[in-house]
Amino acid sequence: MEQILEAIRNTMIVSCQALPGEPLYCEEMSLMPFMAKAAQEAGCRCIRTSSVRDVVGIKEKTGLPVIGLIKRVYEGYEGYITPTMKEVDELVAAKADIIALDCTMRARGDGMTINEFLKKIREKYPYILLMADVSTLEEGINAWKCGVNLVGTTLSGYTAYSPKKDGPDYELVENLVKNVEIPVIAEGKIHYPEEAKKMLELGAYAVVVGGAITRPLEIAQRFYREIAPCAVER
Repeated sequence: MEQILEAIRNTMIVSCQALPGEPLYCEEMSLMPFMAKAAQEAGCRCIRTSSVRDVVGIKEKTGLPVIGLIKRVYEGYEGYITPTMKEVDELVAAKADIIALDCTMRARGDGMTINEFLKKIREKYPYILLMADVSTLEEGINAWKCGVNLVGTTLSGYTAYSPKKDGPDYELVENLVKNVEIPVIAEGKIHYPEEAKKMLELGAYAVVVGGAITRPLEIAQRFYREIAPCAVER
């Protein structure tokens, strides 16, 4: 754990993900290991990715530690990031170095609370590193008290009760840094280098950047939204 945490301290984690239906998703061969290799050559020391295929492929291609998750929708579950033990088992088998999961207070189809689910994970896998994806300060504090190793602001703005912001949630990062005793990972709507830098200045242990680097559709859309008024004027 110490080696992995030291590797990511005060740096940027690149999220390399492509889901079915997205432009960079390829059924025959994943492109994400190549994205991860490009990030590595830029200086990245840890990758966040979705699916067993990409966890395995990225580790083979880069040798970097990987934060793994599986996005899967189940009836009755409001969250979809590593929602059940099935996904945890798959990520452990794939040798993900850190497992990220939804640690919000939203409904779970199995009737368990997130606290009960985290307890079951710890009973089965006492030594795996867990990253809690949360949307509020209260959820972050709760996850920390339940024994997770890192807490990330991944879901800020993506739950019905968290603030909707156009940009990064600096306030949540700052408040988590002040209130939990584990590394806080800043993630969500970080589109520019100065925003990532500010997160580290606020005390974030590391910063996750995804769409601004590895999702060309989102990047192109941001450009087109910005220049749209000029096109109308012409």
